[in-house]
Amino acid sequence: MNGQAAGGTADGGSSMRAGPGAGGGQETGTVPEAGTGRAAILRAARRAFAFRPYAEVTLRGIAADAGVSASLIVKHFSTKERLFNTVADFGPAADLLFAAPPDSLGHHLVLTVVRSRREQQADPLLRVVFALGNDDERVLLRERFGEQITQRLAALLPGHERALRAELIVGQLLGLGATLSLHREGAQARATPEQLAALYGPSLQRLISGPAD
Repeated sequence: MNGQAAGGTADGGSSMRAGPGAGGGQETGTVPEAGTGRAAILRAARRAFAFRPYAEVTLRGIAADAGVSASLIVKHFSTKERLFNTVADFGPAADLLFAAPPDSLGHHLVLTVVRSRREQQADPLLRVVFALGNDDERVLLRERFGEQITQRLAALLPGHERALRAELIVGQLLGLGATLSLHREGAQARATPEQLAALYGPSLQRLISGPAD
């Protein structure tokens, strides 16, 4: 990270290389407050940090995209670094995604992704797909994703080749998110979350359960 973001913020905030809770990462675990604009700020910040280098992102630009004032972003997140750390923290998403036993996890994963998109207008994982540059903040986003999502999932899986299966499961979830975005007005938009989980969940569940010994 270059500039101020590499060594912490002017107000003494910790470096972005700190742990998942650094710089306000814990904020993502809270439910968006009605009427505060917090959810809109996070959606705009995810777009900004995914598509532009960190140094080019401004709180004023995020505020304009979110339809709020820059002062409201400061009220919720204090600094740009802390806002980025919130965006880069996949821990709360993992808590929701993996809140089911292994024998029903495939169904639960699909329900969680679909409901998140429909109820919160947000995908818990898809933003990592756009973090393919070599800037430090994009590398950090991928590292956090690997640690908090893929590796955590691998530790939950029974049987052999857990790391490989975890990567394939995550790939299918990202594919689901991309499909839901691509076909916003398609047949999936008219299907219930349960219908989608019944169709898509079994392929995930086969990877979760692994081959029979």
